[in-house]
Amino acid sequence: MTEPEILFFEEDKRIPNSALPVLLYRDVFPPRDHLATHLESLFGANGWTNSWRAGLYDYHHFHSTAHEVLGIARGTVTAMIGGEHGQAIEMKPGDVIVLPAGTGHKCESASSDILIVGAYAGGRSWDLRTGKVDERDEVMRNIARVPLPESDPVTGKSGALTQKWRRTTAA
Repeated sequence: MTEPEILFFEEDKRIPNSALPVLLYRDVFPPRDHLATHLESLFGANGWTNSWRAGLYDYHHFHSTAHEVLGIARGTVTAMIGGEHGQAIEMKPGDVIVLPAGTGHKCESASSDILIVGAYAGGRSWDLRTGKVDERDEVMRNIARVPLPESDPVTGKSGALTQKWRRTTAA
């Protein structure tokens, strides 16, 4: 497996994003039957639970109470990561993206058969935020309280997330 792409996004007026990098893994699994089940198993084995299967919301949003992983099980999606001025990222089956708490994401376009598996570090409960000005202080307090995950959802305890996120917080 290759190392993930490392992406950073600046805070904007609505979306806080994170000092922690977004990790984008390509081709974690080759396309296969029951890919959603394989993604759920991989995430769960690495401590990322409270999973779901669906598409991606078509508006900018983020979670202030949990780090999230998204795995593409079927179809293709172009997701805008980092808010309105972020980066459009095309993903296909077998790709996985890890979003630190506060990182904006939105579906720009998707094939009609899109199926995404999502999960949260430590099975944490998630909230749904859209960047309203009156919730900014609460959101920032929430993000500051989200603990670093014990393991990378793809590569486990010694994976890229544990190395790169801990190095970022130590800097």
